[in-house]
Amino acid sequence: MKAETLLIGLNSKEVQSNKIRYGLNALPESEPKKLSSILLNVIEEPMFLMLLAAGSIYLILGDRAEAIFLLTFVFVVIAITLFQEHKTQRALESLRDLSAPRALVIRDGAEIRIPGRDVVHGDLMILHEGDRIAADAHLLEGQLSVDESLLSGESVPVEKVPEAMLYASTVVTKGVGYARVHSVGVDTAVGHIGQSLSGTEETISGLQKASRSLIRALSLIALALASALILINWGLNDLSLLESILSGITLAMATLPEEIPVILTVFLALGAWRITKIKVLTRRVSAVEALGAITVLAVDKTGTLTQNRMKITELSVDNDMFNASNENELAEIFHPLVEFAMLATPADPFDPMEKAIQSFGHEHLVGTEHMHDECSPEFHYELSAEIMAMTRIFSDIDPSLHLLATKGSPEAVADLCHLSETKRSAIQAQVEEMAERGLRVLGVARGELQVTDSTPIWPKSQHDFDFIFLGLIGFMDPPRPEVSDALAECKNAGIRVLMLTGDHPATAYAIAKEVGLSERSNVITGDEISRLKDDELLLRLKESDICARMQPEQKLRLVQLLQKSGNVVGMTGDGVNDAPALKAADVGIAMGERGTDVAREAAAIVLLDDSFGSIVAAIRQGRSIYDNITKATRFIFAVHLPIIALTLVPALLHWPVMLQPVHIVLLQLLIDPACAIVFEADTAEAHIMRRPPRPLNSSPFTAKNIGFALAQGAGIALVFLFGYLLLLQMGWHIHSIQSTLFAALVFTLFLLVLANSDFNDSLRSGYNRGNPMLIYMFGGVVVLLSAVLFIPFLRDMLGFAQFSITSVFAAIAVFAVGGIWLLLLQKIRHNL
Repeated sequence: MKAETLLIGLNSKEVQSNKIRYGLNALPESEPKKLSSILLNVIEEPMFLMLLAAGSIYLILGDRAEAIFLLTFVFVVIAITLFQEHKTQRALESLRDLSAPRALVIRDGAEIRIPGRDVVHGDLMILHEGDRIAADAHLLEGQLSVDESLLSGESVPVEKVPEAMLYASTVVTKGVGYARVHSVGVDTAVGHIGQSLSGTEETISGLQKASRSLIRALSLIALALASALILINWGLNDLSLLESILSGITLAMATLPEEIPVILTVFLALGAWRITKIKVLTRRVSAVEALGAITVLAVDKTGTLTQNRMKITELSVDNDMFNASNENELAEIFHPLVEFAMLATPADPFDPMEKAIQSFGHEHLVGTEHMHDECSPEFHYELSAEIMAMTRIFSDIDPSLHLLATKGSPEAVADLCHLSETKRSAIQAQVEEMAERGLRVLGVARGELQVTDSTPIWPKSQHDFDFIFLGLIGFMDPPRPEVSDALAECKNAGIRVLMLTGDHPATAYAIAKEVGLSERSNVITGDEISRLKDDELLLRLKESDICARMQPEQKLRLVQLLQKSGNVVGMTGDGVNDAPALKAADVGIAMGERGTDVAREAAAIVLLDDSFGSIVAAIRQGRSIYDNITKATRFIFAVHLPIIALTLVPALLHWPVMLQPVHIVLLQLLIDPACAIVFEADTAEAHIMRRPPRPLNSSPFTAKNIGFALAQGAGIALVFLFGYLLLLQMGWHIHSIQSTLFAALVFTLFLLVLANSDFNDSLRSGYNRGNPMLIYMFGGVVVLLSAVLFIPFLRDMLGFAQFSITSVFAAIAVFAVGGIWLLLLQKIRHNL
């Protein structure tokens, strides 16, 4: 078959046909919830059913205004749920869009760049340096070097010639080529692994388990109390059956803390959305909860602690050294070393070390005779497993003379120079010295070749030339500027950081020391890990924070060992072989810039910028989210107790009914936003990263937290019941009492929000910490009260009397006594 035929891409009809026949080029992923499923979940909620029941009873009793109000609120609940689900789904879609690779293909005779998931079987891909291959394919034309380390764990690029296999998620490091796609999606090599990972169902979080148990118990209590109240009102208080059922529904609505599942859903979903703003995408919302409990972070060095951007820091020629950190002027003795390093490097490279060579040369050789801007090689020898060096051949001014420029591993270049054993040993000692300073080292050599033929036949091997050793170049992947501060923050927060790297132990230690990760020189190597038993390895891990020469598959063992010793583990990874460890970790963290699709599918968190600083910022956010859930939970229990008391006690003592279902629904218009919006937006406390991680199995529903909330609510309840009794004895009409106490209750509800925002500050601290939603909450309180007290239609519907100056003073008095109680409790807790 001719090459012209092979290099014809698909047409639009073939693309659609192959998409239907072979499927999308995507790994299995969770589908968005359907509208019908969301609505069904809403309908199954007890509060929704109670609203429907209460609205229906009002219709039967002829109170159409109350019925319309309650049934309208049903649609408000549905709208809020749909909005929350939309925000969650939008965050997940943004993950897929941001992390998906793109591919250059030929379709309908034109080159177009498309999302990787849209590549189909039979597509003709054009591959360049730096491209992540979107699907399994056969190379048709061109020669490529491909980094398959994410699939095989082998760090040396693999040379690809026509008819060679190319694999999805691997990266082209050199060359240009055309490839025909033969497998997409789950049929690719990485897809087979990804498909096996997709079969595992996600478990619900600890908070969700705890809340379900609590809601189940409280639902039974609410049902029992509501049933008892129905019997009391029907049998003893001479109310009709429908009115008695209505009172029971009112009590059930007051008792059931239906906000708890709402805050868990909203806080975790919106928390995941907030975390995207710091370059962290959350694939599983439950991971937000675990973030704040991490005790050990096991992170890659390259690209996470460092910038994954090489720069030249040292040059060595014989006994002369150049240090880029201390010197600006490059002495003449180093010019040939840099000149031939540049000649041995493509002019526009992709490889980070080659980029560093070109950048350094253009900075220091401009204006010298050693600079060759437009110089193309006549022939070149690529790096290979046999010879870890590459040579480029250039013609000189004299057509019969050719220059040879070689760079590669110092051992390989020294071998090409046919050096004596003494000279080689001296070079090796120098290389080890540079490695101990955290440098990666290349050797550079030059050569000359005389040719007599105008079209010379080049030798098969670089060994057939004679080279002169020029010197060594030391590279460093500089640490990210934010790493040192982030590591210090981890230390203050009680989080241990382990560095995992495939690099030389000396290089790993030098970087760890520079960023402040560890002063301990103990480094565990991959070979040691494979030899040590579990208990021995745990002891070694206590002595060292650095694991060098690591194999990806060894990460899984480390994760499981750390978990068995009681740690909550966050693990970073980017390769296919990292996927089991990422999935086993409490929080698997995949690299978004350089990671494979399989790694992202296995992980709970994806870093868009691959930065360690982003991980620490996400942990801070995770702790803040958990704190806010705890505060909101406290508020829920505190605010429900006075509502229950004002619903239940009047019925038991044969007082007039204080709260009707419409009153409770109005209160929910403030309680729900307070839980789902105000507390969710509360800013992190100043000391949040200066305390140890919480236990993973901890819960906001502890006796201590709920007990304090009930103390708050019990005091408020007694104040309002005493005020109710006092106003009754003073001869106030029930409608005046209802309007007065309702106004006081609404403002006390806002006071409870402030009191539960932070235990350690005054009530004014809510403002001082800058929660932007508090002012909106206060505005909502004022608007709601103004509407129900001063709009005649609403006031009459709710059974409120016109507000008088006496009512104002009475409401202020009740509110003030409640505030004093909250201040007293806060002071007691602060002093404990």
